[in-house]
Amino acid sequence: MTAKQHIVLNTCPDEETARHIAIALVEQELAACVNIIPGIESIYRWHDKIESGQEYMLVIKSNISCYAELEQSLTTLHPYELPEIVAVPINTGLPAYLDWINNNTK
Repeated sequence: MTAKQHIVLNTCPDEETARHIAIALVEQELAACVNIIPGIESIYRWHDKIESGQEYMLVIKSNISCYAELEQSLTTLHPYELPEIVAVPINTGLPAYLDWINNNTK
């Protein structure tokens, strides 16, 4: 079975940015639902330095067919020079929920 839906992960620097992006993606029908998870601590290498920061994680439920548009919108809305955008296919799930994702995205 080929996945038709996916979860896209994205981190944001603050709650205001996370909420703005989440609302925009749902309004544009690029996401059926976006969960905002506060209190994420990220430790990463950037420009040859180890950095850390508090972030908000977006868990975006979407249809694979609108990924390119979702990525473009997310890149445009996001303040980071290089935003984390990672898509993970949903291989299985409650059929009614997966249909709901399909019915609420482009």
